[in-house]
Amino acid sequence: MREIKRLWRKTLHRLVDALGPAVRRNAPRSIKRYGIFSVGLLLMPPIAGAQAQEGGDDLAKKLANPISSMMSLPFQHNFDCCFGPEDAFRYSMNFQPVVPFKLNESWTLVVRTIVPTIFQEAPVGALDDEFGLGDTTQSFFFVPPTTASGITMGLGPVLLYPTATEDTLGSDKWGAGPTAVILRQSSGWTYGVLANHIWSYAGDDGRADVSTTFVQPFVNYTWPNTVGITLNTETTYDWENDQWTVPINAQISKIFKFGNQPVSLAFGGRVYVESPEGGPEWGLRATATFLFPR
Repeated sequence: MREIKRLWRKTLHRLVDALGPAVRRNAPRSIKRYGIFSVGLLLMPPIAGAQAQEGGDDLAKKLANPISSMMSLPFQHNFDCCFGPEDAFRYSMNFQPVVPFKLNESWTLVVRTIVPTIFQEAPVGALDDEFGLGDTTQSFFFVPPTTASGITMGLGPVLLYPTATEDTLGSDKWGAGPTAVILRQSSGWTYGVLANHIWSYAGDDGRADVSTTFVQPFVNYTWPNTVGITLNTETTYDWENDQWTVPINAQISKIFKFGNQPVSLAFGGRVYVESPEGGPEWGLRATATFLFPR
């Protein structure tokens, strides 16, 4: 694993070199990190093609709904800075498939999965950089029909799987708990809240237990040309350590078509109004979401 990480870091720096020798020679350490984030963006699908046209506004409305009946495959790239005394960065690519299953004429099961791949720069000089998978989170929402007033609700279990390949990238715990979402869509607006709580119930006895609450209030406005703006928080409270992590996210998105394939491209940033000691201060996010309407 150490050899793999060494080769990964060497490859990243070679790619950053290819972005421009001046960046490596003259830019401060924090600027070089943006180059590594740019390398992550290169892993996104190529950006070429025409704008999504007929039906695009309907796709954008479904995309703004986290429990819509549309299948989607998001690839979310995150860059966060600045950890510890070294002002280290973390890059993560979250593969987040959303798969709906029609149970009957009224009910739908929506399965949302988050599988993170993480590169964590050492926050202090005595530690090594880490690269690998993080823990996987999977939510199951049972969704009844939308009400006449445009309110959509979903409720079900959320599961935590200890898929991390390095101790520092995960909890080494199995977890479970409830999750729910409620939202309303009207006249281009989508607003609501998604929440869950996870308790650990098995895993390595030598690791800390997991008891975390996640709350994500969100508001989105989408124009008929599929351009959308979103503001949300992804607030986490760690009950074991009495610690809040509160990033405020803002992003802009638009749906394009590559051949017959609609893809939403989004970019934004965030600031952390609260985080653990030595935690991140700000971050960037870029997302490519493949859409599969029925």
